[in-house]
Amino acid sequence: MQPEDLKQLVTLEMPYGKYKGRLLADLPGHYLAWFAREGFPPGKLGQLLELMHEIDHNGLKGLLDPLRPRR
Repeated sequence: MQPEDLKQLVTLEMPYGKYKGRLLADLPGHYLAWFAREGFPPGKLGQLLELMHEIDHNGLKGLLDPLRPRR
């Protein structure tokens, strides 16, 4: 994991599927768990989803709040 990976979780949107357009950091836990069971996609997206799954599974989503862009 690189520090910029955490920033990408709060800025990149899911590019496809049921939650297309939702920030990776805002994906529901059950969806991330489904990827964990079925397999994460290849490449950077898969790495970020796996990281987000670990963050969610360990109850650490609040750590991403300071990284979110200000509105």
